[in-house]
Parts: sequence; structure tokens; C-alpha cells
Amino acid sequence: MNQLAKATERLMAMDDRTWQRHANPWSGWTRVLSMPLFSIAVWSRDWIGWWCLVPSLLTIVWVWINPRLFPPPASLDNWMSRGVLGERVWLADLPGTIADHHRPVIRATTWIASLGGLVWLVGLCTFDLTATLAGLTASMLGKLWFLDRMVWIERDSPVERLEPSITHD
Repeated sequence: MNQLAKATERLMAMDDRTWQRHANPWSGWTRVLSMPLFSIAVWSRDWIGWWCLVPSLLTIVWVWINPRLFPPPASLDNWMSRGVLGERVWLADLPGTIADHHRPVIRATTWIASLGGLVWLVGLCTFDLTATLAGLTASMLGKLWFLDRMVWIERDSPVERLEPSITHD
């Protein structure tokens, strides 16, 4: 699973500057809205037909541009910023930075989010509202639980080796 996450990080072109900006809590919290927005965009095909591709593509663009849109935060002392920094620690996976007791929880939350995402996609493709909402809920809860574990990892790890200095443009 970590390999998939690292591939996603590369696809998103997440460099130090982007991570600094993504540590802004506005970036994290507004990005949480991506799956519900994408759900509405895809579901809108019932009302606007192929025009649903416009809001769908805008949501995908939002996912990519979001970590670049906000300035670096004035403070990292909040849950969302710590979760983002913890995700950097997890992705770097340097020896001694992640305690073994975190790994099973990370695997479980990743599986919950992934299976929820699969149900969500099936629901979107088949126009099944129950599957869409159940999958969306499971996936988002799994992701938020994962993010909470990233906060623990950030607090337990020698972050000074990984945390970029916050510089303002």
C-alpha cells in the first residue's frame, strides 16, 4: 500500500514547497470535500447528461491544485497540519520514524478507505444511491481515521529531520 501512496505522491508532484502549502489546514479541510463533490458531479449525469464531465474534471483539477493554492500555515499546531506532516513521515518511511504499533492501524484504515472507495465507484457507475453513500461514508471515515493516525505518527516521530521549514512567499 505504501508503494501506491508513493506513486500517488509522485503523480501529484508533491515537492517540499507543495507539502508546506498543503500543511495549511484550509488545504486539508477543503480537500476533504473532494469525494462528495465528485459524487455530486458524477451523479449529475442524470440531470445534465455528458455535461457532468465539466464538474467532474473540475473536481479532479481541484484535487491537484488544492495543495498548491493555500499559503504555508502560520502555525502547524492543529490537527490537520499535523496529519499532513505525519503523512510525509509515513511516505518517507525512514528507519526509526514509525513505531511498529502504527502499521496495523495504517493497513486497516487504508483497507477500509479502499474498500469503501470501491463500493463508492460501483455505486456511482450503477447509479445506486445506497452503494454510493455507503462507500463514500466508509471511504471518508477510513481516510479520516488514517489521517488521525498520521497525527500520532507525527507526534511520535523525530519530525525535525523531515519537516520542511515553513517559509512564506
